[in-house]
Amino acid sequence: AVVGRAAESETMAERTLKNIAEKQREIFAAAEKKGDKLDQEAFRTQVQSLTHEYERLLRDNPKFALAAAAYGGLLGKVGLRKEAAAMLLKANQLDSDIPFVKNQLGGYLAEEGKPLEAAPYFLAAIKLAPDEPIYHYQLATLLVEARDDFIRSGAWTRATLDEAMTTGFKRAAELAPERFEFGYRHAESFYDLEKPDWDAALKLWSALEEKAPTDIERQTMRLHAANILIKTGRAGHARILLETVTEPGLQGQKDRLK
Repeated sequence: AVVGRAAESETMAERTLKNIAEKQREIFAAAEKKGDKLDQEAFRTQVQSLTHEYERLLRDNPKFALAAAAYGGLLGKVGLRKEAAAMLLKANQLDSDIPFVKNQLGGYLAEEGKPLEAAPYFLAAIKLAPDEPIYHYQLATLLVEARDDFIRSGAWTRATLDEAMTTGFKRAAELAPERFEFGYRHAESFYDLEKPDWDAALKLWSALEEKAPTDIERQTMRLHAANILIKTGRAGHARILLETVTEPGLQGQKDRLK
């Protein structure tokens, strides 16, 4: 009977968490819709009531890791970064297998300027949820932005770092083909490599040109392709391509490549 009761209270706790999360989604969706017209005071009051509900839930269920994770997520959303990190660490101690928690902690440490501490959290998130594109994207971004720190640590060489970075962007683009910016960043990541495969990069830019929704974006892809053609000694081919770039907003970039 005791086990039955424990299971029952657990489902009650889960139900409560679902309700709070639903309410939170609605509050933030409404706030986003209002944009500049948002009544800040009313919004603050709504968020305050959410925090009270999370705290009550955690007081009654101190070992409920998902509640601590969700609460940490809310605190991060409203800019209470230190409080969010503390709550996420608590969730991580209660359950070390929640990918969202690992990823959020990685993000927090990266923003705090601690890339070497952030990386293992991102890697853990990827291990737990290998099909979540944003985790791959964030790790790859961290590796580029803090390249020198990683190489200095001695745990990475330029070659292993380049490989992990480009794999991360590639994986994100593959997992979320509808996210144009992931594909763009993957193609762009070839510029960050010590030994880029320019032909592979060229293929990516031309594939992106086909996917680009607007004229200016299509012509931007062409500028990248022309840049690579110039780098690889194919200036004549690049010139032909540059003639098709006619958008006034791209004139400066076009002139720099001539």
